[in-house]
Amino acid sequence: MHFLSEALENYIRDHSENEPTVLQELTRETHLKVIQPRMITGHFQGRVLSMLSKIIYPKYILEIGTYTGYSAICLAEGLAKEGELHTIDVNEELIDIQRKYFDKTSHGKQIIQHTGDALNIIPDLDVCFDLVFIDAEKKMYDAYFEAVIKKTKPGSLILSDNVLWSGKVVEPLDRKDRATAVLLDYNQKLKEDPRIETVLLPIRDGLTLSRVL
Repeated sequence: MHFLSEALENYIRDHSENEPTVLQELTRETHLKVIQPRMITGHFQGRVLSMLSKIIYPKYILEIGTYTGYSAICLAEGLAKEGELHTIDVNEELIDIQRKYFDKTSHGKQIIQHTGDALNIIPDLDVCFDLVFIDAEKKMYDAYFEAVIKKTKPGSLILSDNVLWSGKVVEPLDRKDRATAVLLDYNQKLKEDPRIETVLLPIRDGLTLSRVL
């Protein structure tokens, strides 16, 4: 679902920071070799993630849902010199393509890959994260949020992707559509949770920014 006309989307992209060459290459390879290439973050949202990271200048970043590594590379652009980005994905088949492109950037050695269930991995990470990006199984968003908020501090930023769910959040709910129902509850939770302040941005498929209080 497009929330803006194609002409406006192109105008926004053309008047934002250029997409780095390494990410153009990653996008091409993802479309050639990987199932569901539309899951890749993409130029405009990638530049938003990069800008947010650069503003925060985080020492520690956590990403849940690596896919082929596009968003991790964008987030890593703002890492502090001695910082680390921990990225988690359940798909072992994507490890090599992720590492191939991580190592093409100047931040490759700062990006640490984890494979498995994020809910099992996060508790064992002895790190307080300045920036978190949640972009994995939508039905698990609430569980992911509760796991990561324990690993943050006041001022940390938690980003949640795909929170507009192709516009389904404002359409009549199909009782069989569990993912949309979960996202509706999740979005309301973020609005009301006293531990954070939240703004939902209509970027691509919806990106929520939640600042830990």
